[in-house]
Amino acid sequence: MILRPKSSPRHQGPMLAAPAAAPSVALPDWLRRAVPDAQSLAAKGSGPSALEDIAVAAGAAIGALDAVVRRKERWAGVWRQRLALAAAAVTTRQAGRTEDEAALRDAVLLTRPGDDVGPAGRMLLAWRRLAARPAEELLTEASIASVLDALGLARDDETASDLAEELRQLAATEGTVGVLIGAFAAVERRGLPRTLGCWIADAMLAQRLGWAHAVALLGEDAGVNSSGRPRLSTGIAATSIEAVPARAKTLLAAQARAALRAVDLSADIERRADRLIAVAPGLRARGADVVVDRLLSDDAIVASAKIAGMSDRSLRRLFERLVELGAVRELSGRAAFRIYGI
Repeated sequence: MILRPKSSPRHQGPMLAAPAAAPSVALPDWLRRAVPDAQSLAAKGSGPSALEDIAVAAGAAIGALDAVVRRKERWAGVWRQRLALAAAAVTTRQAGRTEDEAALRDAVLLTRPGDDVGPAGRMLLAWRRLAARPAEELLTEASIASVLDALGLARDDETASDLAEELRQLAATEGTVGVLIGAFAAVERRGLPRTLGCWIADAMLAQRLGWAHAVALLGEDAGVNSSGRPRLSTGIAATSIEAVPARAKTLLAAQARAALRAVDLSADIERRADRLIAVAPGLRARGADVVVDRLLSDDAIVASAKIAGMSDRSLRRLFERLVELGAVRELSGRAAFRIYGI
């Protein structure tokens, strides 16, 4: 059961105004111009030069994202979980549901332990799994079976096993672009939704680049995830750029757009995290260091969270103090069942 009272805008916590942050990983102007949106992508045509331009831009965008990931910042956890929340909101909407980011957050944080978080909540849990689990564990049979279940599909161990084996072969034989195309082809041949293709492609990118954790990228791109169950491919789907140039162009452009969004978000998260880290030494409450660590590693914390050594009252007072300092925001807009995050 989800305890969700009506929102009250009067109770939204104040936040210090701040100018838009410049990305710590500088993105050149040419790169932003070179990454096409869905409309300009269609206008580019399908010639070799257009595909080459998009491939160059995608490589540069992923390179910039890789630089952010390899910094291994203290705030990387909340950054990845915010991207997971954004991906869940888009894929939930594409599945025909109405829950937005706030409702998804409520579904997971305000559901009593042991209760079902509901279909939308399970969608968020699938993306949170991508962001939290070690990348090397994401494409095992057990992990794929769990994701199938979370996406509202029948948990089919045979399908999970076959898919895991095909993905292992794909990773061993294809380049980065072939892996991206092949992930969606493997999903389509089984009549599974593109959301799963987005999830798998993000996991495979992380494994290919040697990241400790995956970053949710493609789920937020409505252009890639525009329909639930694609038409089945016939035969063995091609995975090379030459064989499927239109598909390669679409997926590379989507991946590039997603990478730029992730880099931009990292700048905003870094600014907010720096404020929290700056005020942390002056916090006197017992357990404050644990709260700060959780705020930097996850999307949000419910005000009634159980923190060792802290009473409910002391935790509430700590959050109120952090809001006053401009280090934390109250995210729900409610007077009760409040949720806090940077």
